[in-house]
Amino acid sequence: MKILSACMLCLPLFAHAEWGEFDLDFEQDKPWVEIAAQLPAYPQADNLLRFDVSAIARNRYFVDAASISVGADKVVRYTVVVEAAGGAKNVSFEGLRCETGEQRAYAYGQPDGSWSRARNAQWQAIRFRSGLSYQKPLFETYFCPDGIRVRDAAEAIRNLKQAAP
Repeated sequence: MKILSACMLCLPLFAHAEWGEFDLDFEQDKPWVEIAAQLPAYPQADNLLRFDVSAIARNRYFVDAASISVGADKVVRYTVVVEAAGGAKNVSFEGLRCETGEQRAYAYGQPDGSWSRARNAQWQAIRFRSGLSYQKPLFETYFCPDGIRVRDAAEAIRNLKQAAP
């Protein structure tokens, strides 16, 4: 009986050793590699989904539903349109990493409907403490709810439509 008990105690160690090697093969601290982002078509008014930023934000914020994608690199990419109270519009194509809480701009929209690549576009931490950071609600509510990345564009669009102002 003692031998059987001793063997039962060792089974988890053998299982861990076997699965431990399996995990090392597939989860070895592989460096993250970003895929090349493809610029989307310039946003059309019919595709814009409005979202709220905060009670203190005076601008109106939209995401172009047609531009949303979730890449193989796990980056949620989207075009955001910010309308100022005076009517001015800012358009940018951006990416958001749910795993790290980072965002980056890839390109900025021009009045003629073209794009200009963002200069020095590095990944930056989202400003979670700012009531004016539109990336904060995109992260927390629409693209990474509960810290979990949406599976695809359809899920992101559903999240935006369900919480529409």
